[in-house]
Amino acid sequence: MAENLKIIPLGGLDEIGKNITVLEYGKDMIVVDCGVGFPDEEMYGVDLVIPDFSYLVANQKKLRGMFITHGHEDHIGSIPYCMQQVNCPIHGTAMTNGLIKLKLEEHRIADKVKLVTHQPGDVVKAGCFSVEFIHVNHSIADATALAIKTPVGTVIFTGDFKIDPTASDGMIDLARFGQLGNEGVLALLCDSTNVERQGYTPSENLVAESLDKQFKNCDQRIIVTTFASNMHRLRAVIDIARRHGRKVAVSGRSMENMIKVATELGYLKIPAGTLVDLAAIKSLPKNKVVIVSTGSQGENMSALYRMAFGTHKQVDIVSGDRIIISASAIPGNEKAVSRIINELYRKGADVVYEKSEGLHVSGHACQEELKIIHGLVKPKFFIPVHGEQRHLQLHGRLAQQMGTPAKNIHIGEIGTVFELSKRTCKVKSAVPAGMVLVDGTGVGDVGSVVLRDRKHLAQDGMIVVCVNISSQDGGVISGPDIITRGFIYVKESEDLIDELREVAMEAIERCSRKRVRDWQILKSAIKNDLSGYLYKTTKRNPMILPVIMEI
Repeated sequence: MAENLKIIPLGGLDEIGKNITVLEYGKDMIVVDCGVGFPDEEMYGVDLVIPDFSYLVANQKKLRGMFITHGHEDHIGSIPYCMQQVNCPIHGTAMTNGLIKLKLEEHRIADKVKLVTHQPGDVVKAGCFSVEFIHVNHSIADATALAIKTPVGTVIFTGDFKIDPTASDGMIDLARFGQLGNEGVLALLCDSTNVERQGYTPSENLVAESLDKQFKNCDQRIIVTTFASNMHRLRAVIDIARRHGRKVAVSGRSMENMIKVATELGYLKIPAGTLVDLAAIKSLPKNKVVIVSTGSQGENMSALYRMAFGTHKQVDIVSGDRIIISASAIPGNEKAVSRIINELYRKGADVVYEKSEGLHVSGHACQEELKIIHGLVKPKFFIPVHGEQRHLQLHGRLAQQMGTPAKNIHIGEIGTVFELSKRTCKVKSAVPAGMVLVDGTGVGDVGSVVLRDRKHLAQDGMIVVCVNISSQDGGVISGPDIITRGFIYVKESEDLIDELREVAMEAIERCSRKRVRDWQILKSAIKNDLSGYLYKTTKRNPMILPVIMEI
């Protein structure tokens, strides 16, 4: 009986970010992208969210390679964590591999992972799969789509893309998409991020024109913040600064790394004398300086944040500084961005950030561009990816408008197994999938129980009850002492603390009369009595931790 192709998204469905998809046929398996997600407001203390790699680990003997569409964090950020558990060649374009190499070096595993660099048009053989890189437009250089030829047909991953006829690195290769469509495409997996937006995504050139207007007739220092990965935007800022006789300084580690990689690979050509060290700007007139910084999303440790709140070692915001925020806030970051903007205004800066100023355009395709891809590719089956449920459902409807039958459109969840033959696509039982939380150097040690406790502590605080009990007769030697954190201010609530001591003592004495010597039962009694009393008197429910020491 003939094998079927399995397409298994391990991330990127019902969420923004954490994109990773497995293709499996017989004894061969490849992976497309390996990105991170970012914690929501209830993931207290969590730094990153990565996919569950257990399915890859269980099938690592089948793994023939990992293919990366482009170098954004939501497509490459989990690679170091994955490569510590499995190992396979990683295939990507020059810019993409340059960024991956930096990540692998940070995790000290660069010498253990093989990076293979390709250009658009290259075809790579990986087991029974044949993978072709196709040039697309996006907000980072060297972005590609992937056309994967399998024993049952061709599967196309668009990756993140838009259609920009005036892009500095050339227009998306629509001709190749059309050729593949004419040859026959079994399945299309397409970016759904901007499916809610009508029309077309504006060109990056419009941003360059808007930035140029902000530089004209400005006799103050200019600070521009944008996504570090947007090489086209960085190139535009440097070109405009040079045209207006300004020197460029860079602040922020991710921005410095991006410029270093792009310059080494030849994607960014900076004329001699244009780039200056940040420490040298104080000796230059304000109207001769541009600072390019990180912090467009309000990140706490970013350069712009430190400038705004006066903790940056080399840059102080002063009245008259023009701050240009050339980015839009990612959903969930709006409050953090607003906080920085308010602080910049408080310092007297001239902040330019409104979308009406034309200072940012998306890197993702809107409805009409998605229709063009669907019209060219004409897939037999369609699986929308890269989006929350509303994005996936709306993209499914758009595909129907473009002629794909509803029965051939499949919307899944992470872990869903789509099993394809030459004529059919069926949804099979799921594989292990989900999210693994990264907190500092800990990977996966913060789970749902820890998150629940952190949420409880953040909302209601904590009370610790300490008591020393005699090992001979079970009598109280000292205590109970009450310690609180995040619940009340002790010096102003001494009466309540005394009442809590009495409630705890009553629970201890009740257990003593019953000759209870099981400390777990005693702890439960203290916890239950205090919890009931606190809710009755304060309508609060802090975490209660009894600590019993036997002496």
